[in-house]
Amino acid sequence: MHICFLTNEYPKKGFPHGGIGSFVQTLGRTLVQQGIEVSVVGLNYTPNDEHQLLDGVNVYRLKKSKVKGLAWFFNSKAINRKIATIHKQQPIDIAEGAELSLAFIKKVKNIKYIIRLHGGHHFFAEAENRGINTWKGFQEKRSFQKADAFIAVSQYVKTHTEKYLSYHNKPIVYLNNPVDTDFFRPIDKVVSELENKIVFVGTVCEKKGVRQLIQSFPLVKNEIPKTTLEIYGRDWLFPDGSSYIQMLKETELPQLGKTAKDIHFHGAIPFTEITEVYAKAAVCVFPSHMETFGLVALEAMAMQKAVVFTNKGPGSEIIMDGKTGFLCNPNNPSAIAEKIIWALSHKSEARQIGIKARKEVLNNFNVKILIQKNIQFYSKIISGKN
Repeated sequence: MHICFLTNEYPKKGFPHGGIGSFVQTLGRTLVQQGIEVSVVGLNYTPNDEHQLLDGVNVYRLKKSKVKGLAWFFNSKAINRKIATIHKQQPIDIAEGAELSLAFIKKVKNIKYIIRLHGGHHFFAEAENRGINTWKGFQEKRSFQKADAFIAVSQYVKTHTEKYLSYHNKPIVYLNNPVDTDFFRPIDKVVSELENKIVFVGTVCEKKGVRQLIQSFPLVKNEIPKTTLEIYGRDWLFPDGSSYIQMLKETELPQLGKTAKDIHFHGAIPFTEITEVYAKAAVCVFPSHMETFGLVALEAMAMQKAVVFTNKGPGSEIIMDGKTGFLCNPNNPSAIAEKIIWALSHKSEARQIGIKARKEVLNNFNVKILIQKNIQFYSKIISGKN
């Protein structure tokens, strides 16, 4: 079996990547360990073509076109050409990508095409209460028409996507994103009682709830003075190119007075260092306004950390509130602060919740279990037994 993932986000040292990149890396490595051929095709971060063999995964990064107005055409042409070359050398059975990925893919005979629902344009347009971009909406509909099957990473993303897009009566299965519980495991690191670190990891943008988390921080400091807020992740840019982090520093932090000095922006960090970041946390907080799944929450849970997650979207699919973590209203800074304060004030109970959290991940989100379910679905689609 040969699986080809279509993504520009596969982790590359020295460059930031998103959740899809982390997911493909985890799944790809594990598929290789099962004796399955894995390729990744996408656009490069740098202006050149590149091929790397990373943990058995063949990663092809292609030079990105800079032709204004036609970059999509030339980029798609390059990707199609690379897929055809790989297929000729080592026949591809499955080509998989996210919602928009198949829009300009030229289908090749004997390759089955799968869309994994990570949250596409229509999904987030609804979640963020904004209009549909005509060009992106067109691409997504075209992509869905080309798919032979679909995988939903949560029940929530499946339900809300089908409000706007048809699955065209094609096979669809519900498979959570997996967590590598050997990589994300408890680290014996003593977290000082004087180091009540609140840790956020993710893209620093409005929909991740970072602004409300910052607004909750003074309420936490009033109860537990020796607390810091550590924010890790790449910056988000507004359409005019301005920085979201800079906006927070100019509009939100000045309102906090002396409290602002205990909020630290660390920027993006390599994937290999993320476990060290989680290990130093007293509590991990991800108050997203919207998620399709929420992999960072599960990664922290796998490390036996007390996690505060959003009660929106698939939050309740991942965390049992008060048992394996905490759910909060991400739009309410007081509600976020309440959960953080409880976790920091009840360290023994929070540790027990962390232990239960890891057990939950091991039983339901472990890559060793989910890899077999993915392979079974791939096999079913390849054989045509729907």
